[in-house]
Amino acid sequence: MKRIVLALLASLLFTGCVTQTVDWQARVGQYTRDQAITELGPPDKSARLSDGLIVDEWLTQRSHVIVAPEPYFLGPGGYVGPDTPAYTETYVPDYFLRLTFGPDGKLRSWKQFAK
Repeated sequence: MKRIVLALLASLLFTGCVTQTVDWQARVGQYTRDQAITELGPPDKSARLSDGLIVDEWLTQRSHVIVAPEPYFLGPGGYVGPDTPAYTETYVPDYFLRLTFGPDGKLRSWKQFAK
């Protein structure tokens, strides 16, 4: 009985950690700008082009810096090196979602990128 309860608790824990990704390619031609604004909020940047296209950008993940001491693989007291420990800094850029809508308001193309 304990095994069943543990297995059930483990399955609930792991299903709670699953993130749902959006299939943007399946939404091309059907998804509207109004739906995007309802789902994602107002875009961070927006531009209307001369041919009637609307290009909207949303910031999906902010940039940040990860700082870790070196050597990170050694346990407590296992540091071998100079008196002052070294640190590594890893920069993670901003991530954006760019959606392009036609004059009819329907999604024409999409792009995810970092800068």
